[in-house]
Amino acid sequence: MKTRLGCLSNKSDSYSDFSEFLPPANETTARCLKLSTDEVVRWSESFDHLLSHKYGLAAFRTFLKTEFSDENIEFWMACEEYKKIKSSTKLVSKANKIFKEFIDIQAPREVNIDYRTREKTKQSLEDPSPTSLNDIQAKIYSLMEKDSYPRFLRSKMYQDMVNRAHAQGQRRSV
Repeated sequence: MKTRLGCLSNKSDSYSDFSEFLPPANETTARCLKLSTDEVVRWSESFDHLLSHKYGLAAFRTFLKTEFSDENIEFWMACEEYKKIKSSTKLVSKANKIFKEFIDIQAPREVNIDYRTREKTKQSLEDPSPTSLNDIQAKIYSLMEKDSYPRFLRSKMYQDMVNRAHAQGQRRSV
């Protein structure tokens, strides 16, 4: 029983393998040097920058998983995919899937939204369009930007990534 519950006590600060977010060690291009130093630091400049960067998004998702709160980023990503759908049939299908997984009361990965937003979204999905989820996605984005993002930047995980990226950059330039 103790070992089963042990995984629940792991906090984001105990995460130690960040290598998956950094470029392979054998790559020495200028772009990789930039990623391993400037880019990781730039993630702290704006939430948009973090989410628009492949490795930044991966690191943020991993951080949220360690906090058992990854439903918001997974919802945001599902909305990004949803906006790209051109087929109305696929749009309806994806809208239903997103609603059942994230928005509906007692959804398996329910995002934290108020009743009014849930009902407004439910109504807009009765006749789905690529913009039907924009309002709720913006609310979840704002919630992550104000709550999860600052915690990510203060986390030992992010600080260790910055230090490791800086150390890799120094080793490559020597």
